[in-house]
Amino acid sequence: MAAEVPDAPTSVKEAQTSVTEAASFIEQNWATWLSIGLRILLIVVIAAALRSAVRKALTKLINRMNTSAEAVEGTALGGLLVNAERRRQRSEAIGSVLRSVASFLILGTAALMVLAALKIDLAPLLASAGVAGVAIGFGARNLVTDFLSGVFMIMEDQYGVGDKIDAGVASGEVVEVGLRVTKLRGDNGEIWYVRNGEIKRIGNLSQGWATAGVALQVKPTESMSRIREVIQGVADGMAKESPWDERLWGPVELLGLDEVLLASMTVKVSAKTMPGQQFAVERELRWRIKEAFDAAGIGIIGGLPAAAEEEAPADPSASVAPPSALANPASPQSLATVPIPQSGGPRITK
Repeated sequence: MAAEVPDAPTSVKEAQTSVTEAASFIEQNWATWLSIGLRILLIVVIAAALRSAVRKALTKLINRMNTSAEAVEGTALGGLLVNAERRRQRSEAIGSVLRSVASFLILGTAALMVLAALKIDLAPLLASAGVAGVAIGFGARNLVTDFLSGVFMIMEDQYGVGDKIDAGVASGEVVEVGLRVTKLRGDNGEIWYVRNGEIKRIGNLSQGWATAGVALQVKPTESMSRIREVIQGVADGMAKESPWDERLWGPVELLGLDEVLLASMTVKVSAKTMPGQQFAVERELRWRIKEAFDAAGIGIIGGLPAAAEEEAPADPSASVAPPSALANPASPQSLATVPIPQSGGPRITK
């Protein structure tokens, strides 16, 4: 105990020295720390406010696009524009991409500014991030390809909900458009999930306008002027009735003779229609033209033969066999069949 007493003043002095140095260090650097803290706080507040403002602006823009699409849905103008569901999904997909990109840019820039304010060397961090990005890119290249393809498809409006498309690997009506997968409903009701990166070419059957074509085979003896008159009457009547007056975007035209054969001739009829309505217009045209041809007495090749064209009765003499030369006993054929009489001469034997 006696030996430890002289050391007490020394430890107290060391503690006082440490406290003094700490206080001096804090006194010398508190202004710097406060400046760095305020700078970081200011960066975080500005980044959060900017991110919130950008996301709200994008949300308002998307809602305005959806409202304008719903306003024209069901009207005559709505038939010329894309439907509301297609506009809604397309706008929401674009809005999601824009919001994600804006958040990434704003928060990423804010994080780099915070690290720079803390006097942290960013070169090794950026190099490591670059290497990690390359590795992730190689490992998830299919996912990245699908995502980028989906973004460009949506931005360029190559197709949308309700469109009839041929994507090569599958065809059908577009049910849903995503950034990675496009959902199609086939003609038999099946659902196809097609990755956007696998789509190499797209045939959109619902953009712009479509063409309805009908080919009619009639007798070569029919009058072309009479056929033209009947088809023109059908076209005028169809163009004045609803809903065909909206689905027809042009007059029904008789293109003329497409083929002339000995037993038939083919007449081609065409009409420009609303996108996706060409098949309905074709079926209605065939129905109306068939009724008009029947009323006008114009025969269509391909059905049952007409009564006037029945085959002539067979010749009764065709079933009678021709007379035989053997029926006359004086004929050379009959004489040749008479057996040779045997004579009484000697017989030759072996």
